[in-house]
Amino acid sequence: MVSNSSANNPIPLILDTDIGDDIDDTWALLMLLRSKAIDTKLITTDFGNTRYRTRLLAKILHSIGYGTIPVGIGLDATDKAGNQSEWLGDYQLEEYPGQIYEDGIQALIDTIKQSPEPVTLLCIGPVMNIAEALRRDPSIAKNARFVGMHGSIRTGYEGEAKPAIEWNVKVDPKSLQTVFSAPWECSITPLDTCGLVQLKGDTYQKVFQSRDAWMKVLMDNYRMWLPKVTWLDPKPDFRLMSSTLFDTVAVHLAHSEEFLVMEDLPLRVTDDGYTVIDEKNGRTVRCATAWKNQSAFEDKLVEIMSSEVS
Repeated sequence: MVSNSSANNPIPLILDTDIGDDIDDTWALLMLLRSKAIDTKLITTDFGNTRYRTRLLAKILHSIGYGTIPVGIGLDATDKAGNQSEWLGDYQLEEYPGQIYEDGIQALIDTIKQSPEPVTLLCIGPVMNIAEALRRDPSIAKNARFVGMHGSIRTGYEGEAKPAIEWNVKVDPKSLQTVFSAPWECSITPLDTCGLVQLKGDTYQKVFQSRDAWMKVLMDNYRMWLPKVTWLDPKPDFRLMSSTLFDTVAVHLAHSEEFLVMEDLPLRVTDDGYTVIDEKNGRTVRCATAWKNQSAFEDKLVEIMSSEVS
């Protein structure tokens, strides 16, 4: 269940992200930091090429005045060019004013174990780091809850009326199996909800035309990211609409179930990456399976992104 959070009692949270591939992680990061109900304790980078991802993360944080948040480098700390390298430029980790942990997984373990109250572990990419953390220290599950952008229950990409193999699961099903095997609460937004969010029209223009410094960072990244993307056909016009903002729904779910239809379902992760309902062998996962009011969520997203109001 969602913790009782508010601006006066924010929930402690760790973000694990594969920022630097799809642009929705960048949207989610800024949304997270402007959500007053959340107190971000640590951000770790996941899904390989993590030195590139951490450099990008650090530059964004530094650029928006959040250079004090600790960041941790995840597994496979290579530094190859990525989809947001044009914006990243030659920014180096040595320029970041905050703490950088070379072993981000150990930092994640320590942050959870040292927290006086349970930590929300928000994962918006493949969960290799989390599986490794559980292997190193299974006891972290006693003081954390898992919230993720993962899977597909009844609806696939772009609202297709059949389940799909969702990317974050497809690339590493075994890690999500490990996460679901741990004795902590699990909540997810699958494609059934997160795969439908795309800002258009006046809603998008409130972000696109904003003079806010954070939104300039976001829009500059979006504009430079689009030409690098190979999986979108046709590509959206960055002046008119966003791409699909999967990860923003997970940020919302970390502290609120408002606008969402929630179901407790027995889920099993198959070896080929499906998240299937299995009454006999599944584990209970709280799933956002439909929208009560998607447009209200999108309005709330824009309000948070563009105004420091949460």
